[in-house]
Amino acid sequence: MPSTRPLRIALLSLSVALPAFAAGPAVWGEGMMVKVRPGTAARDTTEVRLTAARNEFVSFQVALQGGDAGLKGVRAELPALEGPTTLTGPDVTLYREALITTKQASVAGEPVGTWPDGLVPDKDELTGEARNAFPFDVPAGEARAVWVDVHVPQDAPPGDYAGTVTVEADGGFQRQVTARLTVVDAALPSTSSLSSAFLLWPPHVCRAHTGREDCAPAELRPLLERYQRMALEHRFTLSSLFPRKPWPPDWSDFDATWAPYMEGTASTRLPGARMTSLEYVGPLDAANLKDFTAHMKARGWLDRAYVQLGDEPPHGTTFAQVHANADRVRQAAPGLRTMLTTNSRELKANGLGDPVDVMVPLVNHLDGTDANFRGDQRGTYTDFLKRPGTALWMYQSCMSHGCAYGTNAPENKPGAGWPSYMLDRSAAKGRAMEWVTFLEGATGELYYQTVGMLPSAWTDQYRFNGNGDGTLFYPGTPQAIGGRTDVPVASMRLKLIRQGMQDYEWLKAVSDAGDPAYARKVARDLIPAASRVPDDGAAFDAARLKLIQRYEELTANPKPDEGTQQPGTPADGGTAPAPEEAGGGASQRPSGPTAEVTPDADADAGSGGCSTGGGGAAAVAGGLVFAAWALGCMRRRHARVTVPARPR
Repeated sequence: MPSTRPLRIALLSLSVALPAFAAGPAVWGEGMMVKVRPGTAARDTTEVRLTAARNEFVSFQVALQGGDAGLKGVRAELPALEGPTTLTGPDVTLYREALITTKQASVAGEPVGTWPDGLVPDKDELTGEARNAFPFDVPAGEARAVWVDVHVPQDAPPGDYAGTVTVEADGGFQRQVTARLTVVDAALPSTSSLSSAFLLWPPHVCRAHTGREDCAPAELRPLLERYQRMALEHRFTLSSLFPRKPWPPDWSDFDATWAPYMEGTASTRLPGARMTSLEYVGPLDAANLKDFTAHMKARGWLDRAYVQLGDEPPHGTTFAQVHANADRVRQAAPGLRTMLTTNSRELKANGLGDPVDVMVPLVNHLDGTDANFRGDQRGTYTDFLKRPGTALWMYQSCMSHGCAYGTNAPENKPGAGWPSYMLDRSAAKGRAMEWVTFLEGATGELYYQTVGMLPSAWTDQYRFNGNGDGTLFYPGTPQAIGGRTDVPVASMRLKLIRQGMQDYEWLKAVSDAGDPAYARKVARDLIPAASRVPDDGAAFDAARLKLIQRYEELTANPKPDEGTQQPGTPADGGTAPAPEEAGGGASQRPSGPTAEVTPDADADAGSGGCSTGGGGAAAVAGGLVFAAWALGCMRRRHARVTVPARPR
């Protein structure tokens, strides 16, 4: 019998000689609702699907995983999206997602370590200068991401658009991700329907960009203008970014600087975008209040101007001071709106019904869990809102995570919690505030600060027990991002706030088009209570698509003789179910001239297929068709559409 020993030796030698299989780098398309952290696993997704109105921004990500060897010199490019017209230039912007390392978690249970947030532009959106977004490296075994913004111009024809993001790296590496965009026949307003007053303290901007505290007005003014322009392009207003000294300002200089932003003539990608608020920041004396109010009235801005009577009494201001300030304003500046951060309990207990015009309670006090504010409190503001000229706004604060160092809000359980602008919370938390504002019937949003830790933003934003509390921008100095001109740099949270503002427009559009109950149902199904915001980013995208579909149903007006079913009318002539009974926009058949579903599309949807290839549902043009198709796909597997399967 021959020996097998030589064969064993040969096999052993062969196994030793063969190297272990190496994991190669990967590139995939990702929705905007995933925070791509270094440990994020690769996906096999080479296409993203987007839906937008005219004058709306949509965003997605291109993620990379370094594999065993990593990637060097990564570059990305998206020249244009081609369709009925070409979307290119300033309407298509790529960013490198910069990482910030947290040392303490904003909420117990969130990972401590690196989080993506700062968005370094390839070519910045304010000056058009080339910046140092690319090239960058992806370490072995880690993930990084590129953020992509697409703005659909007001005059872009509806239809289907497509573009290819090409990713290259040293050594001849190249991958591509296809972006397919459906533009529906609707347009969002340039000025948000939801008023806002996000505060900014100019000395922080001075120190972050110059290293000094003593910027001259002529030096600081161009910087502040760029911050305001970026804010308006993210659909909110920086209401208090005016230098306090000298006061009163030279009104001719003030008007030359800020009138374009108040009147919608400044150069922005949202044509005609206007500030929705302007805060009086001078001393609370009669002469200055009277002077300010007279100027606002002469310019036609008085309806957007306001003065704060105090901050969170009795903690930041006593109630006696609030009343004294209100009396002074009423006597010296009748017509100037007064604003106060307080709630209905304090309103009643301290006789604030007449002194206050704009009541701004915490989100925690409008739909809360505390014994004093448990459940929806909107009804407790009914009497206040009966007085002409009053308004209900909302704000969020460190109460969303717990203000005291070492404490956390008990409502922040896995998959739940308050709306939050902290950088180490899920993307869903950063997008939720405007949905809650809609549900509560509020008409404005206040945020206490946007540049609180701007000088250290690239390395540390831990403040009031949270990472990013009061800091939404990064200082885009040439030393930090290249180029020649200082600019603000957006955070991912600004993009999420903008998306929330756009979601609000869709909620309002459906309501105004005749179905407020449906809009409210979609919002309430998504967010059962303000303290129960889910972490599922896919759910937010699905809810938005339902709103878009319902809006198109409500606004479609086909001629009866065309044989097309009218929206909400059953084909058999019976009673049409209410939207909530029909299961919402996902289950209703599209109607209208763009809603023709081909047999292939219907068969594909019915069989559970979500192909993004050349046939089936994905190949059918029209916003309604895509919305219905995408919603079905999201229900089945959340794959190869705009929305991802994971919350972050």
